[in-house]
Amino acid sequence: MQKLIALLILTAAIMIPSVSSAHTDDGKKSAILVVSFGTSMPEARKAIDNLVSAAKSEFPGVDVRLSFTSNIIRRKIARELSDDIPTPTEALARLNDEGYSYVTVAPTHMIPGEEYDELSEVVKAFKNISGKFGFEEIHICRPFLDGVKECEAMSEILLKRFSEQLKDKNTAIVLMGHGTPEHFANAQYLQLQLALNQRAYGKFFVGTVEASPSIDDVLADLKRHPEIKKLVLSPLMIVAGDHANNDLAGEDDSDSWINVLRKNGYKDISTYLVGLGEDGNLAHEFVKKIYALYTDTPKD
Repeated sequence: MQKLIALLILTAAIMIPSVSSAHTDDGKKSAILVVSFGTSMPEARKAIDNLVSAAKSEFPGVDVRLSFTSNIIRRKIARELSDDIPTPTEALARLNDEGYSYVTVAPTHMIPGEEYDELSEVVKAFKNISGKFGFEEIHICRPFLDGVKECEAMSEILLKRFSEQLKDKNTAIVLMGHGTPEHFANAQYLQLQLALNQRAYGKFFVGTVEASPSIDDVLADLKRHPEIKKLVLSPLMIVAGDHANNDLAGEDDSDSWINVLRKNGYKDISTYLVGLGEDGNLAHEFVKKIYALYTDTPKD
């Protein structure tokens, strides 16, 4: 047991410097790869850029790169803006070709669903490559909603985010997550709802656009709180992109959440279409996840 503890301490001592500086004591290079689904909306891009900036600020000596997982978005950006944003596979291959030895993959995913699983497989594949075409060390951070403690942390972020709106006892916050159908990770949204209920019962209502809980579930929960007269709609997503602007708040879409809620009697509805990635507290949590890979006491 003592040997195991000593090994863990030694590993932490080796790995933390590899994230803290671009070059370790042996001269080898380290990098952080921020991975996002992506967005082609310029005004929404700043949510992603904010997380990249947070990583650069916290680890000033480390090369921080960005990759998108959506090929549709990548190709649109390349076509319209002449900006080449690589896939995670391409980005990691480039880092290897440029001589990086230590890589931390930092995804912006909310839950460990299908997208996260696919990214994890890419990381696993590189981890299994030995020799000059592989890395000495490569690790991947966990998503934002990844268990009880993580959901509790997110609930605290949301309480601060909507502190002004929550002062009105007749106002509730309706949050739209993306959702992952037929995947166990989708249960994280229910865990977040539980955490929010424990802190502000009847003030937050969480739904998803592509899975469960749906807008119908949100409506059913709202009906249990007749005191709620005003609603604030906001995305439970890193980026306020297409889902936020159309599925959540689209005025011309009869099936958008804002129009469905209006049809069900809620007339006083406002929107807060700002991605969570723009939130300073969320960015701080993002940095903590990088630290958590290398120590049991992530930075507060």
